[in-house]
Amino acid sequence: MSATGADPLQLADWRRRLNELYAEARLLAVDDPRPANARWRAVREELYRNHPASPVPPDQRPGFRAIHFPYHPGLRFELPLIRDDVGPPPETAKPEPAVARGLKLPISTGQRLAFERLGSLDVPFEGGPRRLALFWLPEYSGGLFLPFRDRTNGRETYGGGRYLLDGGKGADLGGDSDAGTVVVDFNFAYQPSCAFDPRWSCPLAPPENRLDIEVRAGERIA
Repeated sequence: MSATGADPLQLADWRRRLNELYAEARLLAVDDPRPANARWRAVREELYRNHPASPVPPDQRPGFRAIHFPYHPGLRFELPLIRDDVGPPPETAKPEPAVARGLKLPISTGQRLAFERLGSLDVPFEGGPRRLALFWLPEYSGGLFLPFRDRTNGRETYGGGRYLLDGGKGADLGGDSDAGTVVVDFNFAYQPSCAFDPRWSCPLAPPENRLDIEVRAGERIA
């Protein structure tokens, strides 16, 4: 994500602090994900309220308070990455269109940005498994990228969806590279910067990552 006129050193510090926050959250989650998530919420709110590179408009920062769904322990998973062309989607999932490894995702400001699709994650929700695509950001700043939409969008969460992972910002919840797994915790789902100010340009979830269920975990806006 980027914004016109943003100061590069302030953005660099913003990313540095977020990297440190996620590193701390990963360590805390080894013993208990709940306090890790509480720490993530508190520090992230402070950054959004006080950091000069915050996506919240300056006149709204003094009164900014983040709101979240209640913590849901059943929405944290460590999932194997299913490489493309390996295995059918879950029976309860909608048929998945064929997607090339290289593609362009829509951007909130109308452009499109190139991404590489790595494969998929089958998420065992209570209402049945759903498949989400996992991406790599070659043109952005590198790293894993996992956006999603669900049925809370436009009411309780941003209409364009939320993010779970964004390696460019250090938003990485962990995993096991040897086992080929990725940690997915919807309690860490958050709004992209464009949810707070349209001057920010944000990649949005493609159709295949639009869930037909509500995901009542993570950050909300109402």
